[in-house]
Amino acid sequence: METDRLVIAVDGPAGSGKSTIAKRIADILGLEYIDTGAMYRALTLKVINEGIDSKDTESILELLQTTSIYFKDNHIYLDGIMVDDKIRKNIINKNVSNVAKIKKVREKMVEIQQKLSKSSNIIMDGRDIGTVVLPRANFKFFIIASVEERARRRYKELIEKGEKDISYNQILTEIKRRDKLDSTRKISPLRKSPESYEIDTTNKTIDQSINEIIDIIKGGN
Repeated sequence: METDRLVIAVDGPAGSGKSTIAKRIADILGLEYIDTGAMYRALTLKVINEGIDSKDTESILELLQTTSIYFKDNHIYLDGIMVDDKIRKNIINKNVSNVAKIKKVREKMVEIQQKLSKSSNIIMDGRDIGTVVLPRANFKFFIIASVEERARRRYKELIEKGEKDISYNQILTEIKRRDKLDSTRKISPLRKSPESYEIDTTNKTIDQSINEIIDIIKGGN
């Protein structure tokens, strides 16, 4: 266990609400928030912009050598440019799992994430935080929701951001595919660590889920 700082790990599948919840908890508790999924999304954005196939491992690893990804004031920067909105487009959703499953990509990202975790009180979310990145975190949470609810949320989010030519059924199919890729990949698959508190957000508001988590944290301190 970490003893001198508060370190919180948040994991869960796509669309479960983990990033929204982690970001809000960071604000409430005054923690540094690190969205590890955004890091893989940022690299995927660069892969697409460079016209590289998301399954072309060799070219992606070569690209990674000249790529800078960092956070500043809760914004993510790719090669010095803020890309908060660009990494949330559906084309990124479709391709990020192919990039994230590459062993050397994950090793490099985990190295960066672990360095970031040593600087302050943090809450970090992703898919392998409690199991790989921060195995000694003070608190671990595994955020879930039904696949239908997750697809509904993602579809609503994309429509609100102006995405066109998408349907709920398309998003549902993509999330099921991504769940399978994330949970069956050989390197750092999505799985719940034994010490994690499971939080089901299917029939809860964001505030209800946040209050449940904060109660656990305050009760454990």
